[in-house]
Amino acid sequence: MKAVVALVLATLMWAGNYVVGQVAVQTMSPVSLTWLRWVLAAVPLLLLAQVLERPDWRAVARVWRRLLVLSVLGVGGYTLLLYAALQFTSALSASLINAANPAVMVLLAALILRERMGWRGIVGLLLGLVGVLVIVTNGAVASIFSLKPNPGDLLMVGAIVVWSLYTIFGKGLALPPITATAAQAVIAAVLLTPVALLTGASWPRDAPTLWALLFIAVFPSIGSYALWNTALTKVRPGQAGLYLNLITVFTVLISVILGATLTLPQVLGGLLVFAGVGVNTVVRKPATSGDIRGGTDVSERGARKPTETTGRTETGRTETGRTETDQSETRSKGNQAR
Repeated sequence: MKAVVALVLATLMWAGNYVVGQVAVQTMSPVSLTWLRWVLAAVPLLLLAQVLERPDWRAVARVWRRLLVLSVLGVGGYTLLLYAALQFTSALSASLINAANPAVMVLLAALILRERMGWRGIVGLLLGLVGVLVIVTNGAVASIFSLKPNPGDLLMVGAIVVWSLYTIFGKGLALPPITATAAQAVIAAVLLTPVALLTGASWPRDAPTLWALLFIAVFPSIGSYALWNTALTKVRPGQAGLYLNLITVFTVLISVILGATLTLPQVLGGLLVFAGVGVNTVVRKPATSGDIRGGTDVSERGARKPTETTGRTETGRTETGRTETDQSETRSKGNQAR
């Protein structure tokens, strides 16, 4: 029960990143918000990593190139695109589009890693794509080429593509999850410092924006990671991954409570997106040895055998050679680092 409560609270905090982030970008630039978020969160994350995981920091330093790429993609790139999107679109629409992340991940994994999609993957991808189109076009899918979509929705589509690449390139990174996130947060803060200073980034001057920044730095950036990874010591990653769908649910609920209007295209598009995710995460019988998909991880840790079936997945990190059931679990966890 405690693990379930931790998972629910973690997703609730990540949902808050959308709603509170929309408040913050009204007076802060995406660069300023992203930079200050990770500047404030980096040291607490490092302390959490040391206390909870006690990593070998020399081993962390040896994979700095990999961490650099992951930081640029997931910690810096995704966050910048998310906050840029929230300048033009609602937190509600952004979260609904973000729910299509597993479908995008399936497609990119097939293109980059040559993973077999299977009929479930194809159906899930198509449902997710149609759902996103319904949301982006406000229901006018047939006139997509003549409409001018909301730039925020397009930025959000770019954000989930970047996050999918982050997850794929994070395969085989043999670091504890909070440690990996802390290292990437430090790198992002350092890389964004000159950009932030050149663009005139400054501390928030009004109370609402300041509280929004502090909320984002403490709860989605630190609290969610601590709760999530604590829960993973009690439940299987595949089970935990299903709770990530609550991010969209909580974002919609919070937005509606605060006065946002849920339109019919958003409802229909969201249902299609969730149907696509459901197709890929439906519980199936364990695969036999003849069903195992081959896969090779050529990361800095070296190649793994094609028949390895560890199925272990953590923040920004998955391992290859999973059975078809393990792959569906990984897809459901693609939204973890928010």
